[in-house]
Amino acid sequence: MSTASRLGDVRIDSAWGTLRRGLALSPEITHGLTLTLLLAVVATAGRVVVPVAVQQTVDGGLNAPGGADIGYVRWMVALAAGGVLVTVVAAYLMNRRVFRASEAGLATLRTKAFRHVHDLSVLTQDTERRGSLVSRVTSDVDTISQFVQWGGLIMLVSIGQLMIATVLMAVYSWQLTLLVWICFLPLFLALRTFQRMLSAAYMTVRERVGFMLGAISESVVGAQAVRAYAVEARTQRRIDDAVESHRAAASRAQRLAATAFSTGEVVAGLVNAAIVVVGVLLGVAGDITLGRMLAFLFLVTLFVAPVQVGTEVLSEAQNAIAGWRRVLGILDTPADVVDPGPDGVSLPRGPVDVRFEKVSYAYPNGPTVLRDVDVAIARHTRVAVVGETGSGKTTFAKLLTRLMDPVSGRVLVDDTDLRDVRFSSLRERVVMVPQEGFLFDDTLAANLRYGRPGATDDDLWLAITELGLAEWAQTLPAGLDTPVGQRGESLSAGERQLVALARAYLADPDLLVLDEATSAVDPATEVRLARALEGISRGRTSVTIAHRLSTAEAADEVFVFDKGRLVEAGPHAELVQKGGVYAGLHAAWISQSR
Repeated sequence: MSTASRLGDVRIDSAWGTLRRGLALSPEITHGLTLTLLLAVVATAGRVVVPVAVQQTVDGGLNAPGGADIGYVRWMVALAAGGVLVTVVAAYLMNRRVFRASEAGLATLRTKAFRHVHDLSVLTQDTERRGSLVSRVTSDVDTISQFVQWGGLIMLVSIGQLMIATVLMAVYSWQLTLLVWICFLPLFLALRTFQRMLSAAYMTVRERVGFMLGAISESVVGAQAVRAYAVEARTQRRIDDAVESHRAAASRAQRLAATAFSTGEVVAGLVNAAIVVVGVLLGVAGDITLGRMLAFLFLVTLFVAPVQVGTEVLSEAQNAIAGWRRVLGILDTPADVVDPGPDGVSLPRGPVDVRFEKVSYAYPNGPTVLRDVDVAIARHTRVAVVGETGSGKTTFAKLLTRLMDPVSGRVLVDDTDLRDVRFSSLRERVVMVPQEGFLFDDTLAANLRYGRPGATDDDLWLAITELGLAEWAQTLPAGLDTPVGQRGESLSAGERQLVALARAYLADPDLLVLDEATSAVDPATEVRLARALEGISRGRTSVTIAHRLSTAEAADEVFVFDKGRLVEAGPHAELVQKGGVYAGLHAAWISQSR
């Protein structure tokens, strides 16, 4: 199965199966559940105090054999008031415990989902829109939160209320109790069908939310391209289609939920009418007293309320279960690139050597893009990787930095398979600077410290000065405290790359991988950075994906890729003299540069 399909599909468990798995991932939700259930029992039982008090007040107080007993009535009123007070306190404590436990549990779920997204390989993340991934960690978990804090709480109380009301109704009149259950039984049986329909409907709703967020976030991030190509109308239609698709799915789910709720309302009305009619007949026959009849009507209200609310809770439950399934779908997606953790190897600091042993790579359900690469990189060597677009250069770099793992063969650093190296050690020793440096919405200093979290301002200025960037940094409005904006958009493309290079310099890696990191800067800045990179690379092993062959000319060794194979390797001058693939690329570059 492809990575894309594994991420897109959601494992379909039963509703209870999904609920059990979800609760297992958020154990805080069930922490202290025994006490919470005890409070729920008290809160539920307290609700029957009023019907009992009404029955006793009428039959034992107002209609007492010797006349109205006002003292008894006062005791019953006091008892009812006390019962209501206990119910309110128990309900408050129960609510508080449920809210605290659910927020703690769902925070854990969000954290697990977020961390697992980062454990997935870059390839796996790329198979789904970023907005859809974000929706699984945010809005999908929000639906679970609403259910656990509201629907789950009401369901808990309602089940207990239904059982207690049934027992007391049977005590007062088994005939009327049987009538109530006969009327509601078809609805209870139909709820199973509603549950399946709502489950499918709300699963579609959650998917449409992901598509909608993906379309909106993509259009916001790509706003410049949208304006540049004057495709506002087409982009708007695309967003409108996503919004309309979500509206249609949500409307269908709500129609199903409304049908279930309305059915409960109709049945409740019929039950009340039937109870009044049959109750009067039983009263005339002397089978039920006025007090018991009034108490029974109160109890029917307690019985009907959970049924009516239950249909609405069913809707919330299916929405929550759909959200849970999408979150579980992320967590069920296996991490292609796994951190060996404490069992892994921690590499000592110092210059490294690298070796590829018969390494091949193929994208899921796709052709092989890298074939039998067998090459070594000696420590302190500066390597340039060249080749036409699609030749395998970037795949080589991603395997070298373990953003992906080979399907066959091994990538060794200091004779250790990268798959056996702890991520913490690997990321300290190997740093990659992509062609477009990503910056976070924070200050320049904060972005630089991603390279070394404990760096002081003096460390930052020293690094910037050694790179020859101090003069540029001093021209910024607030120096190191200048906000760079979302994705670094307050800076130019060249300035963002300067920050990315300085961040890599601060990280002090032993193996530096550059995806032509100077390609986005102007010629004057490129000359300055070339000198800085010379200093960064000195004493280290470095690998550069070279789009400009001037980089290859300055390298110690050049790797030439063609159609997924390493076809040539050697110094620039030697490869030019051979007259092979590299010589052709170099000649074409020279002619275009004139």
